[in-house]
Amino acid sequence: MRDVIAAFLLGLLAASACAQVAPSSAETAAYAGLLAAAARGDAASIPSLVAAGAKPDVRDGYGRTPLHVAAYGAHHAAMRALAAAGANPNVLENDRYDIVTIAAVANDLPTLKLCLALGASAKNVTSRYDGTALIAAAHLGHAGVVRTLIAAGAPLDHVNNLGWTAVIEAIVLGDGGARHTDTLKALIDAGANVNLPDRNRQSPLRLASTRGYANMVKLLQQAGAN
Repeated sequence: MRDVIAAFLLGLLAASACAQVAPSSAETAAYAGLLAAAARGDAASIPSLVAAGAKPDVRDGYGRTPLHVAAYGAHHAAMRALAAAGANPNVLENDRYDIVTIAAVANDLPTLKLCLALGASAKNVTSRYDGTALIAAAHLGHAGVVRTLIAAGAPLDHVNNLGWTAVIEAIVLGDGGARHTDTLKALIDAGANVNLPDRNRQSPLRLASTRGYANMVKLLQQAGAN
């Protein structure tokens, strides 16, 4: 019974741990000013709206700024225009997500690279789980995103409030398949600590072994996990 409950809880976490809330169609229909311009990717309107007094970091009812809204839509020209107008690329919305985590969860490398180029940090602590974009991407098996975040200085061994690192999330919220194994390899290659345990003192090697993830076990053992 304990295993069944644990599996159920992990399933809930997998469904919710990266659950950013994009603007709904009703929300975007009600937007005005910079939020409306961001939602439709209307970069040309942004400078004149700001010149007329619009605040670059105005928020909607969920705490999203125009830059959040533009990132959800992958509206790159609008994102550049907002940043040029003074928008803060590191603002968190109500659930404490930033534009880097939004792009990372979407597995949107072009938008992620633009976020970083605009000054967004890969080091931000985000979400209700006190995690990072790297942990979110590892959870989802977005190996290319993981490598990009690592190159941008994302903290390899950050522990979220579930007691998990990116290495652990790649294992316990992954499926042991090629994407999550490649993600684990990216973390190991970058020097992530393969022996940081979870709250139950279960090591990454133990977690991978009990799940039967043979390829992950091999990677961990080669990296000196115990």
